[in-house]
Amino acid sequence: MMARETGGNENVPLGLVFFPAFDWKISTTHPERPERLLYTRDQLLEEGLLDHPAIREYNPLVASWRSIERVHVGAPSLAAWVTEAHRVSAGGAIAAAEAVMSGEVKRAFALVRPPGHHAMTMVHGIRGFCTINIEAVMLAHIRRHYGIRKIAVVDTDVHHGDGSQDVFYHDPDTLYISFHQDGRTLYPGTGFMSEYGGPQAIGSTVNIPLPPGTGDEGLQKVLEELVMPILADFEPELVINSAGQDNHFSDPLANMQITAKGYAKLADTLQADIAVLEGGYSVQEALPYVNTGIILAMAGLDYSGVVEPAFDAQRYRQKADVTAYIDDLIKQWQRQWQQRRQMQADYLVGMGDYWHETRHLYYDETGITEHREEKIRLYPQRLGWHSIYSSSQSGPFGSQRVYAMFIPWQADEICRRDAYDEALRAKKEGKATRYVVVDPMKDIQEDI
Repeated sequence: MMARETGGNENVPLGLVFFPAFDWKISTTHPERPERLLYTRDQLLEEGLLDHPAIREYNPLVASWRSIERVHVGAPSLAAWVTEAHRVSAGGAIAAAEAVMSGEVKRAFALVRPPGHHAMTMVHGIRGFCTINIEAVMLAHIRRHYGIRKIAVVDTDVHHGDGSQDVFYHDPDTLYISFHQDGRTLYPGTGFMSEYGGPQAIGSTVNIPLPPGTGDEGLQKVLEELVMPILADFEPELVINSAGQDNHFSDPLANMQITAKGYAKLADTLQADIAVLEGGYSVQEALPYVNTGIILAMAGLDYSGVVEPAFDAQRYRQKADVTAYIDDLIKQWQRQWQQRRQMQADYLVGMGDYWHETRHLYYDETGITEHREEKIRLYPQRLGWHSIYSSSQSGPFGSQRVYAMFIPWQADEICRRDAYDEALRAKKEGKATRYVVVDPMKDIQEDI
């Protein structure tokens, strides 16, 4: 990982950012509610951790529209969907990143909501409780202001982070690793081994679909035998943990068996530079203990005494068939990882100058179906632009037809020129009602 300035004697082990978003909820009974963080804060106050010299608390920021626009295009606009709470949640992640990048703290944990890892590049509404991708906004901010190239995102939420995968899928310098409950058994029904990166980034997406019933043993095995060796091969300058906690045995939305101590050991092994809270909906039985364990581990403190009241070692023991399944999955991915460069070469044979894909995406919280036509310019020696024609037929704002041209953050002037030429050509076709160009390293999102 990248060495950062320590700031003299100011290098505290862990920075914390809290933002419970009292004014934001999907409904009064929805599991994504402020209590997800309030019980945790009560637990930390009871344990005296907020006064511990190894921990420093930071206030969140309000993410600028420019920060959000480096990642997302809205239909009809971002302002139509993004609330102040979303901006502060993303700003909380940015505040955590700033504390680390400035050298004030060694690591940081943003305990914020609303979450973000189901939010994709195009925003037609809410997907899986998510509107904007707070980790992706934070990551783009880090790249823009600190020039870091290779970043790894390790997503430990029980649900596959299909939004994060969408944002990072075509970037060879962002390694996205997600281990989650198998998509055949849980929302959003994605995250399989065959989803391993776009044509310019084969192998940069690592999906590890785990069987229901996976416990601490299986989680740690995946981490030690697969995730950590892959990270060592990739050599990231920065590691970000998309820290979902709904793998817990008491979570009402999933079927896994991870304990609070299992999560603490995960954090201790991973040694992420920045963690950002995602899911986790066992508000009283899990979250106060899981968050406490993670905080202790990230701060370098003893977490051996963290045990939730409902824990039963016999009841939540991982079954032998689950262990065997995980062993086989690790071997499959070890082979696939070793073959990734040959897979990249084979994939591009005979493809020509362009890659095309069409798909449909459902926004479950707003009942909107998005139709997408994607196109990538393939160059021999440089990354090419990525265009999306995105349309929807229902929702509170009626029919939407938006064309977005995404210029990669690594782009040179040839790619930029070609991207603008392509966007103008698409505008002449007249399929969309809005045409947008996004250039994250020049802080440009403009309608053309």
